[in-house]
Amino acid sequence: MIRCFRAFMMCMSMFCAIPCPYKKWDEDARPLMTLFLPAVGLWIGVLWFALGFVLRLLHAPAPVSAFLLCAYPFLVTGGMHMDGYLDVTDAVKSWRDLDERRRILKDPNVGSFAVIAAILLILCQFSLFLSAKEDANLYALILIPTVSRATAGLCVTVLRPLSTSEYAGTYRRGVKRSHVIALSVVLAISAALGFVFLGKAGFASLAVIAGYLWMLRRAFKSLDGMSGDISGYALTVGELCGIAVFALI
Repeated sequence: MIRCFRAFMMCMSMFCAIPCPYKKWDEDARPLMTLFLPAVGLWIGVLWFALGFVLRLLHAPAPVSAFLLCAYPFLVTGGMHMDGYLDVTDAVKSWRDLDERRRILKDPNVGSFAVIAAILLILCQFSLFLSAKEDANLYALILIPTVSRATAGLCVTVLRPLSTSEYAGTYRRGVKRSHVIALSVVLAISAALGFVFLGKAGFASLAVIAGYLWMLRRAFKSLDGMSGDISGYALTVGELCGIAVFALI
C-alpha cells in the first residue's frame, strides 16, 4: 500500500502542474506509476468540471469561458503533453528518413510545422468551447482526461518503445501482466460509466480513444516505436476529439 501511495504521488508530481506536497521518489514504485495515470486524469477532470461549473454559475461571457476552459488542460499539465505534440508534429511532418525524424523529435528547437499545428489546435479547441451548447454536460470534462490517461497508460505499457527513448522503456521495466489487465479494466469501466451516467455525452470517451489511437498509429509508424512525446501527441488530439463531442452533441 505504501508503494502504491508513493507511485500515485510520483505520478501526480510528474504529470500534473498542481503542487504535490509529497516529494519522495521511490524507484521501486516506478513500474506502478502508469496504473495511476487514470487517477491523475480523474483529478484533472474534476477540477476542469469545477471550473466549468463556476463559470456557468457566474454567467461568464462565452468567450471568457471558452478561453479558460481551453487553456486549462494545457496549464494544469505544465504544457507537458503540448510539448510532445509539438515535437512529434515537427518530426512526422519533416518527411525525412527515420534517423532524421528521430533526431528532429529530440531537437529542443521548435519548427514551423509545430507552430502552425499548435495554433490550429488551440484555435480549434477554443472554437469548440465557444460553440458548446449552454446545456452541454459538464461531467464529460471529468470523463475526457480520465479516459485519455487510461488509454495512454495502457499504450505506454504494452507497445514497443523507441530505441532512443528512455521514457517509455523505463515505465515498461517491472510491469506485470496484471498491470495491463488493470489498465484495460479501468479504461473499459470509464468508457462504460460515461454512457451509463452521461447518456449521449458518453460518446466523448469513444472519441478520445479513437483520436488517441488514430494519432498514435500515425506517429508509431513514422518513428517506429513508442515514447512519452508520442503519447503526449496522441493524448492532446484524443482530448480534442472528446471536447468536440462535449461541445457539439
